[in-house]
Amino acid sequence: MHRRVRSINTCMTASEIRQQFLDFFAAKGHIIVPSAPIVLKNDPTLKFTNAGMNQFKDYFLGNKKPDHARVADTQKCLRVSGKHNDLEEVGIDTYHHTMFEMLGNWSFGDYFKKEAIEWSWQLLTEVYKIPKDQLYVTVFEGDAKENLAKDEEAYNLWKQFVPESRILLGNKKDNFWEMGDTGPCGPCSEIHVDCRTPAERAGGDGAKLVNADHPQVIEIWNNVFMQYNRLKDKSLEPLPAKHVDTGMGLERLVRVLQGKQSNYDTDLFMGTIHETEKLTGKTYEGSDTRKDVAFRVIADHIRAICFTIADGQLPASNEAGYVIRRILRRAVRYYFSFLDIRKPLLHELVPVLAAQFAHVFPELQQQVDFVKKVVYEEENNFLRTLGQGLERIEAAVAELGAATVINGKIAFELSDTYGFPLDLTELIAQEKGLSVDKASFDIALKEQKDRSRAATALDTDDWTVLDENAAVKFVGYTQLIANTHLTKYRKIKSKGKEQYQLVLATTPFYAESGGQVGDTGVIEVGDEVIAITDTKKENNLIVHFADVLPAQPAAPVVARVDVVNRKSTARNHSATHLLHAALRQVLGAHVAQKGSLVNGDYLRFDFSHFAKVTDEELSQVENIVNDKIRENIPVVIEELPKEEALKMGAMALFGEKYGDVVRVVVMDPNYSVELCGGTHVAYTGELGQFKFTSESAVAAGVRRIEALTGTQAETWVNEQLTALKAVKVQLKNPKDLMKAVEQLVAEKAALEKQIEVFEQEKVKQISAQLLGQVSNIQGVQFIGAVLEVNNAEALKNIALALKPQFNSNYLFALVANVAGKAHVTLLIADNLVADRKWNATQIIKEHLAPLIQGGGGGKPNLASAGGQDVSKLDAVIAKVKELL
Repeated sequence: MHRRVRSINTCMTASEIRQQFLDFFAAKGHIIVPSAPIVLKNDPTLKFTNAGMNQFKDYFLGNKKPDHARVADTQKCLRVSGKHNDLEEVGIDTYHHTMFEMLGNWSFGDYFKKEAIEWSWQLLTEVYKIPKDQLYVTVFEGDAKENLAKDEEAYNLWKQFVPESRILLGNKKDNFWEMGDTGPCGPCSEIHVDCRTPAERAGGDGAKLVNADHPQVIEIWNNVFMQYNRLKDKSLEPLPAKHVDTGMGLERLVRVLQGKQSNYDTDLFMGTIHETEKLTGKTYEGSDTRKDVAFRVIADHIRAICFTIADGQLPASNEAGYVIRRILRRAVRYYFSFLDIRKPLLHELVPVLAAQFAHVFPELQQQVDFVKKVVYEEENNFLRTLGQGLERIEAAVAELGAATVINGKIAFELSDTYGFPLDLTELIAQEKGLSVDKASFDIALKEQKDRSRAATALDTDDWTVLDENAAVKFVGYTQLIANTHLTKYRKIKSKGKEQYQLVLATTPFYAESGGQVGDTGVIEVGDEVIAITDTKKENNLIVHFADVLPAQPAAPVVARVDVVNRKSTARNHSATHLLHAALRQVLGAHVAQKGSLVNGDYLRFDFSHFAKVTDEELSQVENIVNDKIRENIPVVIEELPKEEALKMGAMALFGEKYGDVVRVVVMDPNYSVELCGGTHVAYTGELGQFKFTSESAVAAGVRRIEALTGTQAETWVNEQLTALKAVKVQLKNPKDLMKAVEQLVAEKAALEKQIEVFEQEKVKQISAQLLGQVSNIQGVQFIGAVLEVNNAEALKNIALALKPQFNSNYLFALVANVAGKAHVTLLIADNLVADRKWNATQIIKEHLAPLIQGGGGGKPNLASAGGQDVSKLDAVIAKVKELL
């Protein structure tokens, strides 16, 4: 990597460069639209926005007509897999990132190749003034296998601006863009910039370095010309309308315009890097050392972490949440390993980042305290986990004996359980003069990926279109029955189960969205009645799931929503609005919705709050909600321009993408006004009753409440009263129930203390008896016995009670039948572990646990096992003797 230049040799900041792009395309008739959230919803193919085109997919698929034919934007994107975006490579090179901004200009059936090419060249060379002799362009060379011709149109257009020696032909891999295995696609034309020094450029042809992963010859702009649709059989058909999808990474553009050798040397990252220098006392030099890689990893990863949390995705142990947790943990282990920082660091960078992007992505600044708290807790938890992982590594090393290679399965366990990446395990092993068997690690990793892929595999047929002109119309706010027809359908297969996805021209079925589950019900096609098991959104489509396809798909359809389930769901959804307002009233204005689940049975509501909600606070909230129910407030719903709705105080959820016109749900304008697309009751009195059932923590700074309304609330209350009555009967109907329960608890605690004393006495007695059963086997003092004890812990206590009676050269094997389960404890003298390399865990796992059909583990000197076969207890003792 080239040496970093610390000063910025240009008057243009990243903010100015971004604004120039937007201003340029606004002057070309483009409407500037805001970035979509980085966390994707209603798209089963993606967890995160990974390209600028994601929010416009419906336009390309023909599911929705665009409001504007020309738009431009800057889009927050996240990529942690795929071409050039392996997470483990980010920070090592100069120009790849997890989170990045994609500047884009879009044409939906309007202009095409001529304007896209002309304007991209004009902006780069005339506005940004990048020297023309540093630019190369690529054009699709064609593909004989697919009968795709060379993109002569783009080639000839480029000849007006670029010498032919700088127009390079690219293959299908580099110059044919596809949305996925199926869907819109087309040739693309990239612009690459040669950032080498003049001397380097004079010494070698830059054309040979294009698309060759050279760190200084990089793609800066991609013009995608969408003109085909890829079908499941891999064939291509022309799209009815041609579109332009362009993308330019802001980070690379700023690097070029600020004359830097690395994206990290620009003002997009240097503020974070300078703050990290202050916090760590270390200096960033811009080299390839692990220390400087750590600085870059932190500067990159904190952006991905913060913007995804701000948009609604909390770190978690699965799916999208695990992606964020993995990114955060990678940053932690870099500062832990290479900056020698042992306390949380990343959270201190959140305010710096929030202030930097406040003018373009204000959602982070608006939630800075919340995001900071979440990041801190995640860091703190992982630093503790790192300590546990280091203990596991030490145990693994102790188990090696004379061997020098750590089994790859152990390395995978460290990665999977403790978040230890392979390279960290290899680094620690290297420091101890050891190595890791990477082949067995790769096998374990592949097995996990195969399991995960099989669990989520979805095989989708092409759509069979019955009505090309019908636009999906949802009427379910006002009616639960509709006369309609199918516009298209397809078969899908997931986990071996076949289903059909049906799209209706007009539908009363609410599609899962905003936490509210999708409607169920039936469709009637002639005499045929078909159950609709779920309704979901796929981009802008409302997709109905059915186990069978109508015998006559083109026949008229009557769609009927399950009325009882819908009304129960609506009650619970309206209750979340009343609950949200009450929480803000009792706990404070910092409370914001962080997730919800609303179905016909109950409601679940997640919200930002940094402490457990006390019983008193819960009681206050519950009383407020029930007061509002008894007031029987009319629920007023109207559609308004978004700005007007926000001015009247409507609450919008972070991470949601709202259109220009929004649906506003009002339950008393002085109490609850929210933007919401869900279904609701007409009057709050329809809720009947509201009752909390639980309050708990979900993540750092996020609490969860579960509650019931209507008949479910009444049933729950009655069940609690019945249970309370039964308790009174058991306690012989005391006058003061609480006093009776407290007395019972006190008596139980006293009895447990007595039992503990008896157990300790029993341990002493058994230990004394066992001292008379010591035998000498090959110079080792051995005690092996089948004991009668009440729990497995007693075996360990007896072994530890025996230990002080021996200085060295001892081994105890104690077994017992506890409640029909076999238990084994093995204790080995420390000198035998050190000198003879004996290992209790290894003996347990390899020799003893298999005998009792179980498993176990522990430390080199003390290990235990549990199993199903109690008939083999004597065999366990015999096996230990044999080993001795």
